[in-house]
Amino acid sequence: MISDNLVLLLIFSLGLAFGNRLVAGAAGAVLVMKFMGVPSMVRLMERRALDAGLFFLLIAVLTPFASGRVGVREIVGTFRNLPGLVAVAGGTIAAYICGQGVVLLQVRPEVTVGLIVGTIIGVALLRGVPVGPLAAAGLTAVLLNLFGLSKR
Repeated sequence: MISDNLVLLLIFSLGLAFGNRLVAGAAGAVLVMKFMGVPSMVRLMERRALDAGLFFLLIAVLTPFASGRVGVREIVGTFRNLPGLVAVAGGTIAAYICGQGVVLLQVRPEVTVGLIVGTIIGVALLRGVPVGPLAAAGLTAVLLNLFGLSKR
């Protein structure tokens, strides 16, 4: 129990130290839920938070359609030029890789800490962007498969 809190506190601290508000906020929220003493809330988040996060991410991606910034002309144009076709391929590959990340997080949840530490290092030292644990987990899953280290 105490070690669980220490891990969350460490992740929270690393998020704050390296200016990653999303990591710090998420770790802080989980700590608050845990300290509130409502285990059912933690279990609910464990089961449904990923779906909720993906839902809101999709909303963010779809809002240009609602705002009128992207319409039928842009959609059709995507399939008429090389950058658009490359974007379709990139989206397809990214969706596959992130799907592999979901599987990895289900099969080997212990990699989560490494993903978070790696994300923090990438943001702090390489000026990267914290795109999320699914992309990192997906790339990790692909690398583990390439090196024959997957555990399925």
